[in-house]
Amino acid sequence: MTMEEIIEFVEALDGALAVGPGPGDGSPEISWGDTFFFYAPDGVMPQGTQPFATIVTKNQPGDESSHLDRPDTFRVNVAAGKEAFTTWTGHAPREPAAADDPGATDALIAHPVYGSAGWLAVVNPGPRTDARLRELLSTAHHLARSRYGRRRREM
Repeated sequence: MTMEEIIEFVEALDGALAVGPGPGDGSPEISWGDTFFFYAPDGVMPQGTQPFATIVTKNQPGDESSHLDRPDTFRVNVAAGKEAFTTWTGHAPREPAAADDPGATDALIAHPVYGSAGWLAVVNPGPRTDARLRELLSTAHHLARSRYGRRRREM
């Protein structure tokens, strides 16, 4: 899967918004080239809301273990939620587990930094993770949509 294919897949989900920071938009330079996915049926990036998935294209401070500094390397991160996280990893987000290789490509793993919050990650998704990643992105979108609905009802 290419980054473009992932972006197209997510953008086709009802109410999904892909945000790609870049020069001149006020975003920090470290985020340029990355993509953040939100549930935003009005097409406006929500304030004070975490994305339901991201694509990162470079190492972040404190998050270098995926070795995203390799050529043509990116990582898809998905807020999978506890149930999906447990299904795919075999353990709850906060439970200790065998260490994954964060730099392995086309492997679904607990996010190297945010795994305890129920995030999953795939470096350079390919044939082994394509279907799973699409399912997880759909699940994360559904969860974000549900949170959006609850917030609207609370207002």
